[in-house]
Amino acid sequence: MSFDVRSNQEVGVTKLKEPEKQFLEDNPYVGIVTTLREDGSPHSTVVWVDVEDGKPSFNTATGRAKPANLQRDPRASLLVVDPHDAYKWVAVSGHAQVTEEGADDQIDKLAKKYIGKEKYPWHKPTEQRLKVLIEPEKVDTSGFDG
Repeated sequence: MSFDVRSNQEVGVTKLKEPEKQFLEDNPYVGIVTTLREDGSPHSTVVWVDVEDGKPSFNTATGRAKPANLQRDPRASLLVVDPHDAYKWVAVSGHAQVTEEGADDQIDKLAKKYIGKEKYPWHKPTEQRLKVLIEPEKVDTSGFDG
């Protein structure tokens, strides 16, 4: 078996190409997001993945480790692997932007994509959802033509 790994590192701006955006948007494949703890060690968790304005995105909530880590150090990475083909994947690293704006709508959209529910069923009334967008600085992929 052979596979091709490409680095989409460009001078200036690095973007997801259209096939990679579609891979992330169209498939209910979970991602692994990594942030950095206070001591610099990695903290990796499984997330549902979205794409907004060409940037990979995920949802979390206040009080969790991810937003606390990102407030301290905005660097993050995201890896999404096709569960049917381990050699087809997208990895993005960059600086994250965290916002409350649109976070409730996003988690409902993700619930539809990942579990077929119109509304996120585990939302707590006291919970503040957060949308996280990763501004790509480096994009690596495998299994895409081109």
